[in-house]
Amino acid sequence: MKRLILFRHAKSDWDDPVARDFDRPLNRRGEKAALVMGEFARAQGIRFDMVVASPAVRVVETLNSFFTSYGDTVDPHWDRRIYLASTPTLFDVIRDLPDSADSVLMSGHNPGLEELILDLVPDDGASPLREDVEVKFPTASIAVMDLPIAHWSEAKPNIATLASFTRPRDLDPALGPGSR
Repeated sequence: MKRLILFRHAKSDWDDPVARDFDRPLNRRGEKAALVMGEFARAQGIRFDMVVASPAVRVVETLNSFFTSYGDTVDPHWDRRIYLASTPTLFDVIRDLPDSADSVLMSGHNPGLEELILDLVPDDGASPLREDVEVKFPTASIAVMDLPIAHWSEAKPNIATLASFTRPRDLDPALGPGSR
């Protein structure tokens, strides 16, 4: 059994005049959301052997804030393929993960992460959480999936169980839509 934890980057600062999307930083709400999600992950006992992440500035800053409140740091493996990746590319990243890692935290971007969840978890009506993700996988959300595989190379569509899906607003209503 392998566990894949998807963590979308927190809210970025669209008011920052960066030249490239890749360089866009978090805004204050995003920093707070990442801290809240780190506290939540620690309190829930969410553990991972490896972190693989997009090297975009907003993902780097999200993970820095997350680990500040999580209380432990796992040095990320920065994988440029995750930046704005499609699901076929994300499946390639997953299949390339080392089998020594039983639980992996992947941090990146939408729409790829949301589509990856919808591809991994069967659309058979058995998962109300999947239906929630189908509505939206907001910034700084965490989805935990269990895959009944022994090797990451066996990852394929429709095999995962969505164990949990948590949005920042589930933990702090001030982090919901419309708040700054």
